[in-house]
Amino acid sequence: MNNRTILLVEDDENDVYFMRRAFKAAGLTNPLQVVSNGEVAINYLKGLDEFSDRTLYPLPQFIFLDLKMPVMGGFDVLQWIKNNSAIQIPVSVLSSSPEDQDMRRARELGAACYLIKPPTPEMLRACWRQFELS
Repeated sequence: MNNRTILLVEDDENDVYFMRRAFKAAGLTNPLQVVSNGEVAINYLKGLDEFSDRTLYPLPQFIFLDLKMPVMGGFDVLQWIKNNSAIQIPVSVLSSSPEDQDMRRARELGAACYLIKPPTPEMLRACWRQFELS
């Protein structure tokens, strides 16, 4: 079993469902941790509060990040990761926005991939091959 944990930062339960389906269809068995906004994602990455037990909440090897979320959005999380050199985790943005300005800003902030929702199994496999996560 693959133990490289993936963190999915997504506030929409339907998108979480589609992501889980895409994982299954792509044959990806990585453990998936899900948090619902950017603030909780940063707490997860810092190991704060309920995320302090790294056996239950291991530091992820990859992050899928929604851009538009309540409390703290994806661009804020990307900026936080960029400003914290101790966090060296590839991030793929998941967005319903095909706007060039969003794609450009995500890349400038360090996003490795930019996927349009809902992701297909082929999109996920391409990310995995790029970062050798499978």
